[in-house]
Amino acid sequence: MSRSFNLILSSLPQNIFAALKPHLKQVTLAFGDVVAETGEPVRAVYFPFNGIISLVVEMQVGQMIETAMVGRDGVVNGTAALDSKVSFYKGIIQGAGTAATIDPDILRTLTSDFPPLQSLLIRHEQVLLAQAQQSAACNAGHTIEARMCRWLLRMRDLMQSDELKLTQEFLAQMLGVQRPSVSLTAGTLQRAGLITYRRGAIQLLDIERLQENSCECYETVKANYQLLLP
Repeated sequence: MSRSFNLILSSLPQNIFAALKPHLKQVTLAFGDVVAETGEPVRAVYFPFNGIISLVVEMQVGQMIETAMVGRDGVVNGTAALDSKVSFYKGIIQGAGTAATIDPDILRTLTSDFPPLQSLLIRHEQVLLAQAQQSAACNAGHTIEARMCRWLLRMRDLMQSDELKLTQEFLAQMLGVQRPSVSLTAGTLQRAGLITYRRGAIQLLDIERLQENSCECYETVKANYQLLLP
């Protein structure tokens, strides 16, 4: 298992990663799987390699809205190592791939033994909070087209691919809008030559123009992670 697949792991000093490595287990992330439930005990901490985990809020009406997207630059359920044994969000796989997992009790012990590890997890939680705040502002103040461009670019960065496997229904859930709105917006981007869409997949064609059409939230979230991992 190479720690270079996850930027949190790769940023750790060699001695800390050496203590962590025997407890890491590689797992497959399947689309739609749930890795955390709001209010439920945390059973594993995830360091994604090439998959993506969406942190979402579920409304009583059944609607799901994404607050943060975590991939190879982050960790999911990291607060379990900081004396919190209950998840504060639902985590659902939106991009299939692989990840390293560790038992939260073991990670909690290691954070006590290695303060730099604890500090890194705290900084990551701060970045997740900033991303959630940015998402709230984005949903309230930006157009669906700008938000969709931002979301597609962020997913592209984490998957490291211009072809994204996802359905319009799932995209609508993550953006917190109705599916017809996603269909109209995707059609507009396709006619403009920015993307092509076929059932279950979106191909990004013009990254520069997607960035031009995206809101500032894409660059803000990206900058926050660069501060975390210079």
